[in-house]
Amino acid sequence: MRTQTGIAEKRFAITVLAAVVLLTGCAVRPLRAPADVVTLPAAPMTERAIEDRILALDPEHVTPADVRNILVKGPTPRIMLLHGGIYPVHLSMVSFGNFLVGMGYPEAKIRDPFDGSWSHSPYEDAERLAGIVAWYYERDGMAPLLIGHSQGGMQAVKILHVLNGEYGSSVPVWNPLTDFAENRTEIVDPLTGRPQPVVGLRIAYASAVGAGGAAFLLPNQWSLVGKLRTIPDTVEEFTGYAIDVDFWAWTLPGVEATRKFHNGGTARVRNVTLSAANNHVLIPVSADLPSEPAQRGWIEAYSPEDATPPPRGSEDNILWAADVWWSVKKYWVIEAQRLIRVNRGPPRPSVAGKLE
Repeated sequence: MRTQTGIAEKRFAITVLAAVVLLTGCAVRPLRAPADVVTLPAAPMTERAIEDRILALDPEHVTPADVRNILVKGPTPRIMLLHGGIYPVHLSMVSFGNFLVGMGYPEAKIRDPFDGSWSHSPYEDAERLAGIVAWYYERDGMAPLLIGHSQGGMQAVKILHVLNGEYGSSVPVWNPLTDFAENRTEIVDPLTGRPQPVVGLRIAYASAVGAGGAAFLLPNQWSLVGKLRTIPDTVEEFTGYAIDVDFWAWTLPGVEATRKFHNGGTARVRNVTLSAANNHVLIPVSADLPSEPAQRGWIEAYSPEDATPPPRGSEDNILWAADVWWSVKKYWVIEAQRLIRVNRGPPRPSVAGKLE
């Protein structure tokens, strides 16, 4: 097992890097030149026996064997990670991406298909990201799962509000392979066969950790004032994580207004308070957890209803990593089951009204 000194040195190094470049600006993904419409290769067909096993899974009780032997062989939703805003804090989300891969999630379903990056910047246009969400949904039949950290958590919520029509009545579909908008504002819903505007699209899952606070001082976040804590109906389930004492996000014990999210309609909203021992900048740093047998075993057995404490000596962020992984597995199953059931159902009408 790694020494506590080694862990402390790693954390100190990342914290120093973040502090040194605090005022140097932020990396913004550049726009690409217009290009012909490009698509990813079609996903391989799933064997019916695997589909049967996926349909038999309980989304809230997914075992390591289920991930290894069943889920990775079937439909898999894309995960869009959204990192914090100050360079090089994106490295924390790179670490979390590696955690997900270490736990069994396909790397190709996390990394950007254009340039291989692990996560998106909060300085990217939220309408662009909403258009990318729609593009992936049309292609995969499963909407991406959004996981945000710090300003990236705010960006995840902003995307939900964009999908809700609060930033404009129409949003263009955005092709992530060309990084350019397509000349349309609606997709063909792969589950119904009917037109679906980007505005009004509902995704399955999103989460945010350490969102709010000092980031509201930045102009790119001003439009979220009064919106951040209200989750619209454009997501089925949202989990908001707050560190009990977080001077970046302005969360303090007993001050609920700066930590609690609530639904603006019917979205299921969970609020999870994490120990004050967690570091705002470093909470996503989790790549080593899958290689620690005791900690991995606890994460794999974790459920929100289970009060079993983590192994002694565990890293402070293990609860956050375990809870997000539990939700990822849950919606991996739910989205795959939904797609399989639709594909096995009666033919769907096409846009022209003909059966597919």
